[in-house]
Amino acid sequence: MKKLKGTGVAVITPFKNDSSIDFAALGRVINHAVEGGVDYIVALGTTAESVTLTKDEKSAVISYIAEILEGKIPLVAGLGGNNTQEVIASIRNTDLENVDAILSVAPYYNKPSQKGLLMHYKAIATYSPRPVIIYNVPGRTSCNISADTTLELAHECDNIVAVKESSGDISQIMKIIKGKPDSFSVISGDDIMTLPVIAAGGAGVISVLANAFPAACSSMVNHALKSNFKTARELQLKYLEAVELLFAEGNPAGIKAFMSALNMCGNVLRLPLAPVSRSTYTKIQKVVEELQGSIR
Repeated sequence: MKKLKGTGVAVITPFKNDSSIDFAALGRVINHAVEGGVDYIVALGTTAESVTLTKDEKSAVISYIAEILEGKIPLVAGLGGNNTQEVIASIRNTDLENVDAILSVAPYYNKPSQKGLLMHYKAIATYSPRPVIIYNVPGRTSCNISADTTLELAHECDNIVAVKESSGDISQIMKIIKGKPDSFSVISGDDIMTLPVIAAGGAGVISVLANAFPAACSSMVNHALKSNFKTARELQLKYLEAVELLFAEGNPAGIKAFMSALNMCGNVLRLPLAPVSRSTYTKIQKVVEELQGSIR
């Protein structure tokens, strides 16, 4: 899993005004990320509005991204849910030939116990032909995967190779890093937590911000992984306001606004999500102009 060290991008799914997928814009987003030096692409995650995509659309997105990447960098596909058997069926029925790993979010709404979470991921690992990355995001699932549960999975399941940690709990994250096997990676799932997680021994980030600013995110992460924390911190602070605006009215509404301001895609989301307010969009436009000016 050394291939998944560094900066991963939780890519958006651009839509046209009629809410159909804008594949031309998706191509621009992917090429922008690759040219910015990111290490891998994560498709069909939360940021991709995957819960609003049909099975056929998900397959089309994976195929399209794989075609653009041509194996240059790894591709991770989000395949998760709150019905274990349905997740397994999705894994079996999805063409994973050009997919390097699966990102599987913790079951939401059901609020399973730690035993239930343990059994859920063990079942997925048993049937997955690709390595599995656990995705812990209690702010969305109302279900925290404890450090003990993550460590048990890390030690007992060879096919579970990493966790994307979005709990925001640095104590929990450090406990996982302390107790994990060497072959298991801890990846920050929050842009704002990237530096603390890497400093504690994490492997990088699956970033939302990197959709818009892949070169800056890649540079910051690479410096941090080399323990050049002064330079990494300067970059993190430079983009601090951008990160705050990303989540001011929820993800992916924030990053869609940024990508629209960068003329990468339309500012279109599928219901029940809606674009950010005019006031927030104006702030995002201003930040984009300032950051682009500083790059020049």
